[in-house]
Amino acid sequence: MNMTFEQIKSEIQARKFRPIYLFMGDEPYFINELTDLLSNTILPEEERDFNQTVLYGNETDVPSVVALARSFPMMADHQVVIVKEAQNLSKIEELEVYAKNPLNSTILILNYKNNTLDKRKKLYAEIDKRGVVFESKKIPDYKMAGFIAQYVQGKGLSIDQKSSQMLADYLGNDLSKVSNEASKLLIALPPSHRQITAEIIEENIGISKDFNNYELLKAIVEKNIFKANQIADYFEKNPKNNPMIVTLVVLFNFFSNLMICYWAKNKTEQGLAAELGLRNPYMAKDYTIAIRNYNAFKCMEIISLLRIYDAKGKGVDNASVPDGELLKELIFKIMH
Repeated sequence: MNMTFEQIKSEIQARKFRPIYLFMGDEPYFINELTDLLSNTILPEEERDFNQTVLYGNETDVPSVVALARSFPMMADHQVVIVKEAQNLSKIEELEVYAKNPLNSTILILNYKNNTLDKRKKLYAEIDKRGVVFESKKIPDYKMAGFIAQYVQGKGLSIDQKSSQMLADYLGNDLSKVSNEASKLLIALPPSHRQITAEIIEENIGISKDFNNYELLKAIVEKNIFKANQIADYFEKNPKNNPMIVTLVVLFNFFSNLMICYWAKNKTEQGLAAELGLRNPYMAKDYTIAIRNYNAFKCMEIISLLRIYDAKGKGVDNASVPDGELLKELIFKIMH
């Protein structure tokens, strides 16, 4: 059965377990989260020494996994067998024999990272029929702010749009990194303070609350030339914390999405949020402003400029102009 991350998490927390779990895909964060939740939930701590086993795909084989899975727990209701790096398990398709008739007292967890099991194979079909399949996919850059907001809310706190976007722009879509930095912020918050703000981020992570990619994009969208140039000057003086490649990615993601917006039937914040898969209509506010300030032809020109300056930043047709000067030049061309 194919299930979402939240559905699987809810089942585990309700102690509804399946005999086989296949967690696969190119985003290890969700795979690790679900595996850790299972390993910490199924058995009480005192039963794990005898009834919970972790194997690695490149250190074991299918017969060993099957033999262990077919053994019975010792003075417990379940035993847990976790196969990490299952993508390295030789002849993994031979697990089909066990998947057809899994032992109810065994919970087998397969971690298949950075790839997916061939969905045409019988093993996939048998696990899908009797267990749970979850494909862990990378979150697109433009959805990272939404993920961060959801993550923080799951911890019982709140975060405003600017702050979540600041973190997304600075940390990218490495979810493990995002989780680590967000955890640091949660620890830094005083007990009486339940919201992550731009000021707290600036104090604890070092991202300027006034001069960052979120504010630069906002200035460009609103055609605030003075503010955009202020931020570009700051970036030029602080290149280590503001690499041009990150700025280009932020701008490229925005204007690529903006191209979609021109052909949306409903150009309200609600309509554009639905079109772009944004979880909050307010997150589409900048797109409604950009549609008014930049037509579709200018948007296409901007996307082309971003590709050109990405190449220049990597030395193509540019022998000596530093990133700071390139960014200023790019911003001028975008806004004029």
